[in-house]
Amino acid sequence: RKSKITASRKLLLKSLMLAKAKEEWDQEILDKQAEKERYLSERVTPLHTSGLSLSQLQDLCRELHEKVEIVDEERYDIEAKCNHNTREIKDLKIKVLDLRGKFKRPPLRRVRVSADAMLRALLGSKHKVSMDLRANLKSVKKEDTEKERPVEVGDWRKNVEAMSGMEGRKKMFDAAKSPTGQ
Repeated sequence: RKSKITASRKLLLKSLMLAKAKEEWDQEILDKQAEKERYLSERVTPLHTSGLSLSQLQDLCRELHEKVEIVDEERYDIEAKCNHNTREIKDLKIKVLDLRGKFKRPPLRRVRVSADAMLRALLGSKHKVSMDLRANLKSVKKEDTEKERPVEVGDWRKNVEAMSGMEGRKKMFDAAKSPTGQ
């Protein structure tokens, strides 16, 4: 499907959109600066130090010092809360990734460890008895299955012809059901 707008028209629209976005961004910066100045003018009263005696200046400095300490404590508390929230968000993101299971697991190498070394690693110094796991295995006699079933040697072509079709399938099924073969 062909586009209805020409490439030059697209380029013009794109440049106009970028110019508009830049204007709005500059306006937003100016608005933030004006808001900051308004807030500071409300919170901070202008200082009039002309015509004050030494004791009045000292009192003014003490008051300013107390205000600075209060603001600094508030800043520290807010910063601690922000750091705590950041850590909590980070932990929650890790938990979400763990629950999703989409994180990349590192390739693990196979390591041959004997039973003694494994017990020593798990139990530490408590492990004193060496274990030979092969000695604890039961010995099982192999039953001679070939002696029980006599092997019929014959012409394989006759067997294929006899087993072809549905009757042959039925014979195989019946032979599997009966223990003697009939």
